[in-house]
Amino acid sequence: MAKDLFANLDLNLLRTFIILHQERNMRKAAERLFVSQPAVSKALQRLRDHFDDELFVKTHHGLRATEYANTLADNIAPLLDQLSSSINASSQFNPEELTGTIKIALAPFILSSFASDIFWAIRSHAPNVQVQLLNWSKNTMQELINDEVVLGVNYEISHAPKELISKKVAQDSFHIYVRKDHPYQGKTLDFEQAADFEFATIIAADWNSTQSFTEKMLKLRNIEPNIAFRSELPSAVISVVESSDIAFPASKLTNADKSKALRRIPIVMDNEEFGPEVFVYYHHKNRQNKTTLWIKQIIEELLNSEER
Repeated sequence: MAKDLFANLDLNLLRTFIILHQERNMRKAAERLFVSQPAVSKALQRLRDHFDDELFVKTHHGLRATEYANTLADNIAPLLDQLSSSINASSQFNPEELTGTIKIALAPFILSSFASDIFWAIRSHAPNVQVQLLNWSKNTMQELINDEVVLGVNYEISHAPKELISKKVAQDSFHIYVRKDHPYQGKTLDFEQAADFEFATIIAADWNSTQSFTEKMLKLRNIEPNIAFRSELPSAVISVVESSDIAFPASKLTNADKSKALRRIPIVMDNEEFGPEVFVYYHHKNRQNKTTLWIKQIIEELLNSEER
């Protein structure tokens, strides 16, 4: 008869195993587990003895998982996620009882415009938490998978990993911002007219790191875009546009409207305004997590507020 590996297994070890598999680094795993590195090392040895496999092998870059460890992680991670969701769903949710840190990753144009609103919307109901609003980076999707970030907000990302849920929360629209006395005096702008402009655009990781939304739209119409300036900081882009004839194709969710030196020109396509959809991203295991869903609701309400 095959050995029953489950009967005498300490289930706490499975969480250590999953975090080690995610991090491939003893120090980072210890930090996430709030224990010492020797404690993680001791737990790993118990796991090795229990499963009769090395599980992780030291390399110059950290830990390399064995084939058995990869198979084990693929099998048990969804089960642990489901167990966590079931237990958390059974409790009453009261934001006032929340403690610790809530990390949310936001696309730069949303971070620059909504930071204060998001902070106060959370803290007014959860006064005992620390709120960290992060710029969406190339590491954000892995941080969402690792539970280091609760929720992320960005445009639709086609290469998002299968572990993440994406939900549409807002429909965006794009406008062109130019300085008040810009030579162009038209009331709207179509793509053919855009060929005559120099542009400044915001860099948003995972969405337009190499090519902006404006460039994609123009190239689809066989128009070669003239991009003069790019930055991760919306404030830097706005500053350049305020002092030049460069145009800024921007989301309605940016804070460009607050600049008294700029004016807004609607972009039209087939006589209609256009723009991409805004999504929230979170780990599949948190699909019923009440804290995650509460934050999602806050984000959705703010992005769709008529007052903005």
